[in-house]
Amino acid sequence: MKIRRGVSEMNLAFLDVICCGFGAIILLLMITKISLPLVLEESIDDFAAQVALKQQAIKEIFGEIEVLERAKEESELSLDEALQRLTRIQEELEELTSRFEALRLNTQDKESHLTDLFRAKQSLTDEMERLLGKDYRRQTAAIGGMTVDSEYIIFIIDTSGSMQQGAWGAVVRKVTEVLNIYPNVKGIQVMNDMGDYMFPRYQRQWIQDSPARRTAILNRLRTWDIYSNSSPVEGIEEAISAFYDPDKKISLYVFGDDFQGRSVEHVVDRIDLVNAVDEEGNRRVRIHAVGFPVYFDAGRTSGSVLQFALLMRELTTRNGGTFVALPSLH
Repeated sequence: MKIRRGVSEMNLAFLDVICCGFGAIILLLMITKISLPLVLEESIDDFAAQVALKQQAIKEIFGEIEVLERAKEESELSLDEALQRLTRIQEELEELTSRFEALRLNTQDKESHLTDLFRAKQSLTDEMERLLGKDYRRQTAAIGGMTVDSEYIIFIIDTSGSMQQGAWGAVVRKVTEVLNIYPNVKGIQVMNDMGDYMFPRYQRQWIQDSPARRTAILNRLRTWDIYSNSSPVEGIEEAISAFYDPDKKISLYVFGDDFQGRSVEHVVDRIDLVNAVDEEGNRRVRIHAVGFPVYFDAGRTSGSVLQFALLMRELTTRNGGTFVALPSLH
């Protein structure tokens, strides 16, 4: 008969310890695996947020770059425009300097005569006495000094912007005064400095004098607005070539404020050709002139104003007339 040996209690306790240890390890592994995805997910979200912030910052940087590039292009364009303006101004300055130098050379030998512009006086001729009477006295000295010896008169009026804006009221008054010193004439004509007629239907024809005709001329003059180049050459040439008659005494009245031409001598020579001297040394027509101080009243001086004064003084002297420079527009 065999006897069975009992299991040792110590061995059973050891096995329990081992089993508990394995169980604890398995439990730790299970806990770790459950929390690990949560940590990874949080890390991924954090990185995604940082990436989004970086992308937004990049977009902002690109936007600032575009703004800077546009500003650079606009600055370059503005610089080009400024350089072009500067070039134009330099060219204008050179032209003005050249014109001033030409004017200075032309006026060196004539400056001593400028003080006489406001003092021109002439006495009545036999023809004036025949037309006006021995007892005639002018009612105004504003146009004094002009020889009134003609039975035909032509007005040549500068219709440029400066005259229209600054002197037109005075122009109407002076035309009225000139008509008043000719109570009776045989013919009247009015044109601008370029030779354009106030009444085209009377082109190259005399307008018969009458109170009604004079009123019509003055009414039309008040609103007469036609292009002008501020040079009386064309008007004077047209008047002489169209109306000269050896049997008629004709006077031209040139009204203006400045002369935009380049050469006074050139104009004088051209007028000498058309207003030739006859066998007795007389010119075909008499040329008077009235200067309106538009620029002086505005407190400005201009080379073109002095050019006009020199031109009118020379023309009137050579052509038996008088230049009257008005002291004011009132």
